[in-house]
This record gives sequence, structure tokens and C-alpha cells, in this order.
Amino acid sequence: MTDAMTAEPAARDPLLSASVVYDTAGGGGAIAAARAFTADFLAAAPSVRRVPVTGERVELAQLVVSELVTNAVRHTAGPCRLLLELREDMLEISVFDREPAAPVPRGHDPRRIGQHGVEIVVAVCESLSVEPHPEGKRVRACLSLLAGYADTTTPLDRHPH
Repeated sequence: MTDAMTAEPAARDPLLSASVVYDTAGGGGAIAAARAFTADFLAAAPSVRRVPVTGERVELAQLVVSELVTNAVRHTAGPCRLLLELREDMLEISVFDREPAAPVPRGHDPRRIGQHGVEIVVAVCESLSVEPHPEGKRVRACLSLLAGYADTTTPLDRHPH
């Protein structure tokens, strides 16, 4: 695992960014490490942001990271990279992997056990995109850091219209 953290002063650049590379052979260890990395990253937010990130937002960020890293670990070969970019009221979460194919969202099915990752990310984030990358793809999710921004319903209670 490698990691780097930088503070950047430019307005369009993130206030803080950090990345870490996981060997996908690590499986569950990579997922737990990514969740911890995210919590540590957001704990550093008050050093560059006016207010700390609420516990609710930290938990949602960890959920999104867990879902995106899980997809990379389970469905791709080779290492994946997690990139976190903190903006004033937004956390941009990117996972890079070597599989060019985009994750396939499944329709809402409350009887299905598992495979709700993309559905959960779409439900709690302001945006989700998949971008081609020279060695695979980048899956990018933007999560608001404003307390109470998301619906009060749980992601699995919502269905697409």
C-alpha cells in the first residue's frame, strides 16, 4: 500500500487530496483499509476546511468507498487506486482499476441478496460517473459534506422512477 496527502491552495483544486493503492488480492483487507483511510482523511478536514465533517457524512463516505473498492476488488484484476479529494462542501471519491468495462447497475429488487453497491452509491451521492482511463477506468462519486443533505430514507428504500 502506498499513500500520499497534499494540501493545495488553488480555488479549483481540492483543499486536500490523498490516494492509496491496494493490491486487489488483499480482498476484504483492502476494503477495511480503504474505510479506515477515508475516516482518517476526513478527520484531517478541519485543518483546511472551516468545519469538521459530521459523523453521518464520514459514515456515508466510508459506505461509498466500501462499495466502490469492493467492486474493484471483486470484479477486476490488478491493483486499484482510491483517490479522495476534499472540496469545501463536497468529497470526490474516485476508484481507478484496470477493467475498462463499467459496473452494471441492477434494477431495484428488494428480494436480491447483495449486488446493491452501485444502487447504494447512486442513492447517497450527488453524482456517479465512469470515465475511461488509459489503463482501465475511473469510477467517480461526489458526496455532499453538508449535514442532512441526503434523503432521510435509506438507499434501499428508494427505487428508480
